[in-house]
Amino acid sequence: MTLAIDPSEMPAEVEFVPFADDVVRDAREFGAYARTGGWAFGLKVARSVRPGGQAAGESAKVSAKEFAELAECSAERVMRYYKAWDKAADDGLVPHFEALEPGQDVELPDADVWLSYYVSRSSATSERGTAISEAAEAEGIRPTKALEVAENPTALRAAILADPSTARAARAALLDRIKEDPTLQAELARDVVRTDDLKKAVATESRSADRIGYVRQIAESGQVKTPAGQTIDAPRSLREEAERHLSLIEELNDDEDAGEWATEAYDTMKNLVVETVEADPELRVQERRTKFYSSLQRATKVFEELTFDDAQDFYEDDMVKQLEDLQEAIGSCIASLRNARSAE
Repeated sequence: MTLAIDPSEMPAEVEFVPFADDVVRDAREFGAYARTGGWAFGLKVARSVRPGGQAAGESAKVSAKEFAELAECSAERVMRYYKAWDKAADDGLVPHFEALEPGQDVELPDADVWLSYYVSRSSATSERGTAISEAAEAEGIRPTKALEVAENPTALRAAILADPSTARAARAALLDRIKEDPTLQAELARDVVRTDDLKKAVATESRSADRIGYVRQIAESGQVKTPAGQTIDAPRSLREEAERHLSLIEELNDDEDAGEWATEAYDTMKNLVVETVEADPELRVQERRTKFYSSLQRATKVFEELTFDDAQDFYEDDMVKQLEDLQEAIGSCIASLRNARSAE
């Protein structure tokens, strides 16, 4: 058994323990891989596999297929290391294949740099794989991780079903994607309307959003709509109350339900608007005038939609009776308005 180190070089107080050659070799290869990562294996391929265009017999190198057979792995795996080295050589990080000979050692880049060139799956070379890799890099993660997930949708489904945080991440990603994917928008919309629970949830959230929007409009614009539909300037106290409610809602965490807060804020603001109108005599009169005109316009529109071209086909005495009652009511209304006019 040979010694891996010279005992004379060790301190006298340290007991010398001989190491087996196999252990030393494994430790050195492990250290080399720890420092250089995939570059260590990339070098083995680069210095042993013939580059494209080089005929057999021109060097001691072998084809990727032959190298794979010797390594007892697939030629596809060998070529992934080959292509990674080729890209790095083009960038000047490592020597080109032609400059390397079997058994030759060269200085290798850091391990982390390897991940920028090596793709562990052939799907990454497809248009879909390229898009996934680019998106992964934009998110600051390794492309291989994203590709692995994309190739195993069943595993992704299992993670979403089992883990709330994964489900939230998936939801956020879908929301980002549908902004630029009309097809996905339509598909999700169909899924929602076909699922009763989702449809109810959407209706509830929509109602909450409308109520928050009502409060936000008061806080930000300083204007509010009265029950009759007229727009007025909100008093300072009303606007401050809207700002207070809005601040409470905005401080809620993403996982907290804003529905009850939105309802409370909406009801509070509605009541305050009514109180504001009733407290101002002039505004109170204008509110009633607006409400009267609104009701009159609706009634007029409904009456104008009635047609009597084929009245003989559906005539009933009760119809005439209701119209006569309506005519009497309208007459009373006109008389009241004229009397009010005369009393001024």
